[in-house]
Amino acid sequence: MFNAITHSSVYVLDQDQAVDFYVGKLGLEVTTDVDLGFMRWLTVGVPGQPEREILLEKPGPPAMSEQTAAQVRDLVTKGAMGLGFILRTDDCRKTYEELKTRGVEFTQEPIEQPYGIDCALRDPFGNHIRIGQPAAEIGEITDEVRKRWKAEAPADR
Repeated sequence: MFNAITHSSVYVLDQDQAVDFYVGKLGLEVTTDVDLGFMRWLTVGVPGQPEREILLEKPGPPAMSEQTAAQVRDLVTKGAMGLGFILRTDDCRKTYEELKTRGVEFTQEPIEQPYGIDCALRDPFGNHIRIGQPAAEIGEITDEVRKRWKAEAPADR
């Protein structure tokens, strides 16, 4: 039936600022930037991988009323929209260090997990993004790991 996921989206409050962050700091590339009149269709992706795009969507018409858009903007700013997406890398620690030098602020340093190494950041609007380096083999999720996850969880999760 389906053969691919081509687009996902995150809400951003300012699309130009989003380009500065996603392209200028994270190193993604603009894949589409079209003024449709009623909205700007702006997508980014990993360079050389055009089959998967992230829509940097500004909350508002035509997808929602202005009242709903205001509520969505508030939730985005609070970081309450959940995980936006996960970027994969071959070396999480090296990527972390490189992005820190570009001014990216992280909410979690690289940490070993049963599934690999990952770290977390938020974009300038509040969206959660993770960066992961897969493990050669998936490890067991032990009670110790569960306790660590619970202890590291934000108070509002």
